[in-house]
Amino acid sequence: MTSSQTNPDPRAVSPAWELLVPAASAPARARGRALQAALREAVRSGRLVPGTRLPSSRDLAADLGVSRGLITEAYEQLTAEGYLRSGRGAGTWVGDAVRAARPRARDLAPRSTGARADFVPGTPDVSLFPRAAWAAAQRGVLAELPHQELGYPDPRGLPRLRTALAELLARRRGVVADPERIVIVSGVSQATTVLGFVLHARGMREVGVENPGSPQHDSLYAAAGVTTVPVPMDDEGLSIGPLRESGVRCVVTTPAHQFPTGIAYSADRRAELLDWARSVDGFVLEDDYDGDFRYDRAPVGALQGLDPERVAYAGSVSKSLAPGLRLGWLLVPEALAEDVVERKRTMDLGHPTLDQALFARFVERGDYDRQLRRCQRAYRERRDTLVAALEEHFPGARVTGIAAGLHVIAALPEPYGPQERFLARVGAAGVAVRPLTDYAHARAGDSPYAHPGADDVEEPGVRLVLGYAHLSPARIQDGVRLMARAAATGRR
Repeated sequence: MTSSQTNPDPRAVSPAWELLVPAASAPARARGRALQAALREAVRSGRLVPGTRLPSSRDLAADLGVSRGLITEAYEQLTAEGYLRSGRGAGTWVGDAVRAARPRARDLAPRSTGARADFVPGTPDVSLFPRAAWAAAQRGVLAELPHQELGYPDPRGLPRLRTALAELLARRRGVVADPERIVIVSGVSQATTVLGFVLHARGMREVGVENPGSPQHDSLYAAAGVTTVPVPMDDEGLSIGPLRESGVRCVVTTPAHQFPTGIAYSADRRAELLDWARSVDGFVLEDDYDGDFRYDRAPVGALQGLDPERVAYAGSVSKSLAPGLRLGWLLVPEALAEDVVERKRTMDLGHPTLDQALFARFVERGDYDRQLRRCQRAYRERRDTLVAALEEHFPGARVTGIAAGLHVIAALPEPYGPQERFLARVGAAGVAVRPLTDYAHARAGDSPYAHPGADDVEEPGVRLVLGYAHLSPARIQDGVRLMARAAATGRR
């Protein structure tokens, strides 16, 4: 082989074959596979279209400076796979079998609306994620995790994490936490779906939901074959009379900070809710989505602590760390535990071990408590900023609900209505907001509230659910100012 063959000049190679030059320079042992992969990709991508005649093996080998045997082997392999076709004495051609171009992966993740001011609730500030502490915990876990822990996990979750969570939840949320009844899940959404399947298997085809409440419950339970039944709220929590009349034996609640109205269930209503569950031999499904964030006093303890055999308790790190971690927990009554564990096992064989070990270390070393304190300081400041901005730019506006969580209910007086016109004006100005009415589950002809006096929710004017956790104080102030300017334009 000549020196020119050993080191081919790319300029001497036909443009159609330039894409093979890097493969021809691969290490000798990998050169054949590299040439096959490059030629295969050229056909897949459309750079070599069907019907293109390929150079003879002798000519292409000379152009690329490789042995003829490598080219012959590549032609034979791709002919066998259907990428090429050949005939005795007729040469080698690109075949007609390949039709699909290289697919592009779409991103279906929910993203910001791109509005100039986005007050849509439900999103934490992911920039607060503790990257340095998380990376340190990850290094520690990789150094210490026994090899056997990388096998198929306990479907309930890593014992180390369940033990750490039992201590954390008992201390911070007042739950009765038995590590044997904790199941690690991919967030509250999976906890909801798992419970839905378990209830369905037990013959329950309906589950009550707070009205107004989270719109996600409808689709999550529907996936398990369970229908949601809206149950109205009053100013103390879920209304017990309509709950009894509904005929359901399970109900989903957010008692520490109801979403979206922002109230905390009263002590009497908590007791009445548990009495109802006992009377129907049913269960309360407690979604403690932001129970750690109370700004005016210590958070109210979880409902589960009052009757752990009637309450299934779910939580996650979505608001405290990041939703993308997909990490949560479900603490179940003994009567449901075996069925829940079996359903989790058949769904995915258990949560990823490395993620669990990392979070366990994060909790054990106090990093999670520090993160919660950091978020609480930031979110309290942002809530205060939002309340002050509303008072300044919307005279007569009221913020209802307790000082907690990641959103507020803002009641704007009648002159800012009607609500449809207000929403149209601020939307045109680039402000993304959601009215309280968007969270109603009411069936036709029903009201989402037990009575008109429930926190004056049916008063004239505009009632908005404003999320603030993901916005800096400066952006909150600018957003409220922009919303007020748009609303003022509509009142002229």
